[in-house]
Amino acid sequence: MTHRAPVPAADTAALPRRIADCYVDELIGLDPVTATLMGVEEGAEALPDFSPAGQAARARLARRTLERLADAEALPGADSMRERRCARLLRERLTALLSMYEAGEGMREVNTIASPVQQVRTVFTLMPTESERDWELIGRRMRAVPAALEGYRAALAEGLERGLRGGPRQVDAVVAQLTQWVEGEDGGWFVGFASGDRPGQGPELAEAAAYATRGLAGLRDWLCGVYAPAVSGAPEVVGRERYARFSRLWTGADLDLDEAYTYGWSEFHRLLAEMRAEADRVLPGATSPWEALAWADEHGERVTGVAATHQWLQELMDEAIEALDGTHFELAERIKRVESCIAPEGSAAAPYYTQPSEDFSRPGRTWLPTLGRTTFAAHHLVSTWYHEGVPGHHLQRAQWLHVAGELSRYQTTVGRISANCEGWALYAERLMDELGFLRTAERRLGYLDQQMMRAVRVVVDIGMHLELAIPADSPFRPGERWSPELALEFFGRYSSRPKEYVESEVTRYLGWPAQAIGYKLGERAWLRGRTAAQRRHGTRFDAKAWHMAALSLGSLGLDDLVTELSTL
Repeated sequence: MTHRAPVPAADTAALPRRIADCYVDELIGLDPVTATLMGVEEGAEALPDFSPAGQAARARLARRTLERLADAEALPGADSMRERRCARLLRERLTALLSMYEAGEGMREVNTIASPVQQVRTVFTLMPTESERDWELIGRRMRAVPAALEGYRAALAEGLERGLRGGPRQVDAVVAQLTQWVEGEDGGWFVGFASGDRPGQGPELAEAAAYATRGLAGLRDWLCGVYAPAVSGAPEVVGRERYARFSRLWTGADLDLDEAYTYGWSEFHRLLAEMRAEADRVLPGATSPWEALAWADEHGERVTGVAATHQWLQELMDEAIEALDGTHFELAERIKRVESCIAPEGSAAAPYYTQPSEDFSRPGRTWLPTLGRTTFAAHHLVSTWYHEGVPGHHLQRAQWLHVAGELSRYQTTVGRISANCEGWALYAERLMDELGFLRTAERRLGYLDQQMMRAVRVVVDIGMHLELAIPADSPFRPGERWSPELALEFFGRYSSRPKEYVESEVTRYLGWPAQAIGYKLGERAWLRGRTAAQRRHGTRFDAKAWHMAALSLGSLGLDDLVTELSTL
């Protein structure tokens, strides 16, 4: 892991990129989880202060940084493209974060993906585990778990006092997660993580794991006994005003939500027609694409065994790197290392990716939640790993780190905008289809099923939270207004996913408003940018050069992404 440089004093002569990197340095001091995600060792024994005071400290840092940025933009040299791009991103991100803080969203943050509950567990999976010192730091951080969760509990309690309540469905789902982590095999998640032949392992590590587990149990009991009754009957959806705030956070854009909802429906209809044609190639005479996918689940290409699936996914990414490098991308050696991993028990249903440390000592990793399964249909996995691994998340986020010296540390790490990244990853799936990598009808139907899921997300996420009407040309309940129950029914009908996955997804949308729409809307931005560049260059358009230039831009919101991509 790398070491963090001392936090510099405010530099009145600093340009925007330096201001942005000073912000990162100071944020690391307040948020040790971010430090670990970046591969910075300082604070590795600590966890963030999730309390109201901790949230206020991060808001003060954001305001102070915006003041410094305003001064920096008046300096000579601040109008260069690099400085302006970084300044736009920094201002937009900090303004979006402050909007969330001022609305008290951190006082009712309960979800199954990325709330403090998940952060205090996931961070341990990213820590080095090779040496006695590594495990000493892990033990110290385990002892910090109860205090971190107590701070989180204090924030939720203040939210109740202010009338800011989390959703009941989210609370139930988080309680279920905590129960699994407390009562699972091997005495709970932390106990299992600390068990085995560890360097320098002693009773202190086991005691620290038990202490962390008691912290999880204490939060669970408080959620069950105090918080759940207090939020009973609270709305699960957020409404238009809050949704607009969340959509800015996730996309870096002020969206026309009604236009986005209409676009989601247009993609739904387009993909449904394409899926029906592809399904007939998988199972002639199939009554629906999902009948063909169900047949493929049982009779098509499958991988059996968790270990075998782990290896198969690694080989899939290795093969993609070998085929794409030098033809459609130009990859640095350190980017070519990416690891397939099995997600720890209690993870949400969706696969995910974690980026390399800044110095690449920890590689990028893809994570497969097994949900108790031991056999996996290939058509579900291929395009998913093009999305999570190569050429999706891994190529983009590893390339950002590779060119960090030409951008700023902020643009390549904490300034990341979800819709940019998820849009690239969905574009990457489409690119692999365009390049002919989905060689069988099964795999291509699986890819279209993934695309359909992202279109359904736009429809359901916006429709549900804004309680919009279902259009008259919908094959599903035209004229009715969306609710979580209708979302479950709609998703189940137009998806090949099992019931528990569908339930996990709808719970995710309710707890993470507007995050799920970034996939399709982000892909649209990437496609628009590429089309504009192709028109500008004509027959001289070089896809490999465009891809590498695009992946070297660093983070951008959707408001800026199309413009920047068009000029490459």
